[in-house]
Amino acid sequence: MQRRHFLTLTLAGVAAVGLGGCGFRLRGSGSAISQLDELAIAGVDSDLSRLLRRELEGRGTRVTSEASRQLNLGTEEIRQYRLSVLDAGSQEEEMTLRIPFSVQRREDAAYLLSEQTLAVSTRYTVNSDNLLTQQEQRDEARDQLRQDAAHQLVERLNALAPR
Repeated sequence: MQRRHFLTLTLAGVAAVGLGGCGFRLRGSGSAISQLDELAIAGVDSDLSRLLRRELEGRGTRVTSEASRQLNLGTEEIRQYRLSVLDAGSQEEEMTLRIPFSVQRREDAAYLLSEQTLAVSTRYTVNSDNLLTQQEQRDEARDQLRQDAAHQLVERLNALAPR
């Protein structure tokens, strides 16, 4: 019994040292990530840009038009796909949001991130018997996609923060 316990602890210790030595680390909640001090947001005024502004300000980034870095947001594109084959009963659908973005330095207009496209998607099930809840589910899925996209954009922008 003691031998098994000793082998288990030894194996766990070797795994921890091995993973730590190769650079592996668990993702945190974002609190230890350095933040951008300030950022300007350019592009279409949309629900996503307002969510992004709130997310950035909630993490301590000042969103101002005079910032040294500018996030250029394109027009969001939302597509909806039906995944189920049947026309009646429960149907599975997928909704995808795609938005192009880039980040520029204002002083010399150099791109810190050239144009990229962020895509997030979700799947949900609707019932063809109740038309009112179908639209509510689609609206909820659209709102969730925008929240997910704003969160992922902030995570990508944090990679540009000075260390």
